[in-house]
Order: sequence, then C-alpha cells, then structure tokens
Amino acid sequence: MAGWIGFAGMLMLIIGGIDMFQGLIAIFEDEYFVVTRSGYLVFDLTAWGWVMLIWGALLILAGLALLAGQGWARWFTIVVVSLNFFAQLGFLGNSNYPLWALTALALNVVVLYALTARWSESKAEITSMQ
Repeated sequence: MAGWIGFAGMLMLIIGGIDMFQGLIAIFEDEYFVVTRSGYLVFDLTAWGWVMLIWGALLILAGLALLAGQGWARWFTIVVVSLNFFAQLGFLGNSNYPLWALTALALNVVVLYALTARWSESKAEITSMQ
C-alpha cells in the first residue's frame, strides 16, 4: 500500500507499539509512572498497563488492516485512533512525561489527517495503479 493510506498504516503500527510499550512499563515498572497531585484517571496502574497493552495490539491490527487494503479498516482506524487520542490526552494531564504524550497525540492527529483529508487522493492513486 502506498500514499497516505500506507503512511497511516505505518503510523498505526508505531502508535500501537507506543501504547504497548506504555502498557509494558506500567505492568513491570510500578515506580516508573509517578502519580502527580491531580492523580491518575485509573486506580490500579497494573490493570491500566494490561488495558494499554491490549489496546496497542488492537491499534497494530488496525494498521495491518490498512496496509492490507481492507475497506472496513479506514473507519475502524478513525474510531480507534480518535479514542486513542483521548486516552493519550488523559495520560498527558496526569504525567510527568509530557513530551512522550504529546508525541503520541501528534501521531494520532497525522493518522486522522491521512484518513480524512487525504483519503480521496489515496483512493485515486490506488485506482490508477490497478
């Protein structure tokens, strides 16, 4: 897959990897994420880690579906990357690592841009290649 769809698919693999990495850190390093004065949105950091690990795997599957050219993958990816944006936004407000969270937010925005604003260009490119 080439063009914006391929770009979005590759970014989804990266975003899923970031989320899985955050989940693994939360599972195995209890002292890595420090609770700020406002606290976490979740109560159990290990449970949050497992959720992020599974969520990251789902995002990776969405990226693979985009790269495979599945028709349903566009809307599925738009939904999951939008939800991931809000998850990362919640993490940003309760984190001592704002650069990490801002990077994840920026990647989500780029994927949304690729799948919404540039979709017709990508579809036209794919049609002309066939």
